[in-house]
Amino acid sequence: MTPIIDSHVHFFDPTRPGGIPWPTQDLAALYKPALPPRLKSICHTFGIAGCIAVECSPLPTDNDWLLNVAEHDSFVLGVIGDLDPADPGFRAQLDRLERNPLYRGIRYGNLWNRDLFADLSKSHFVDNLQALADAGLVLESANPDPRLISALLRVVDRVPKLRVIIDHLPNAKLPGDTNALAAFHHDLAVLARHTRVYVKLSEIPVVKDNTLILDKRFYRNRVEPLWDLFGPRRVIFGSDWPNSDQIAPYDQTFAIVSEYMSSKSLDDRERYFWSNSQAAYGWKPRTA
Repeated sequence: MTPIIDSHVHFFDPTRPGGIPWPTQDLAALYKPALPPRLKSICHTFGIAGCIAVECSPLPTDNDWLLNVAEHDSFVLGVIGDLDPADPGFRAQLDRLERNPLYRGIRYGNLWNRDLFADLSKSHFVDNLQALADAGLVLESANPDPRLISALLRVVDRVPKLRVIIDHLPNAKLPGDTNALAAFHHDLAVLARHTRVYVKLSEIPVVKDNTLILDKRFYRNRVEPLWDLFGPRRVIFGSDWPNSDQIAPYDQTFAIVSEYMSSKSLDDRERYFWSNSQAAYGWKPRTA
């Protein structure tokens, strides 16, 4: 069986001194330590061989906290941190962090009160994205909507060497207006033509009327258009654990994805669950 890389997990520890920005205490299902040993105890039966840890904090020091977590567990193959390309100290921090081979890029988008579309006009922002590309690191987006997709189009036009990973796309916030929806689909199709742009099928399960939707056709209708746009070499698996626990436990999240992929060829399954994430993130195996 092909080993599986979960390319979207979050680690945090509410018990650490000073607290954490996410999750908040009112989220009882999440507000407890989420660290590699707990994840491995949950997902090992599904053939998960490693993961990519994605930031869930805008605190500059949490780049180092997350790298420290990764350093102590070879299950973690890479880290996507948080740096602001508008920050005057961006380049110095990038130069320092990218020396660690586990640091694979940054996440920026509709998160932590940021707006990529507007921020592209800030001084040195695009130059710093170019530095990210020159370092061989990725820009991962956060929480997609039409404005973010339009912003990413501008990013890849201005920094064509940059690898971009769009997360949570099946769960994008779509406009009700017909023209706006058409514009979103057009921008997404244009974005998909850029061969350095990947899409992560994460945040897939959906709850309606307090019940998890289990209809296979529902998920196929959401995921298949993305597969058709980006193709089998640029689609990646991610669970969004433990945030996904608010919707469905890991086994149900994985079952939805696994059922969809069962209709694909063996090569396509291997790419989706393993080698596409390696191509996108550039992670290196840490064990045999």
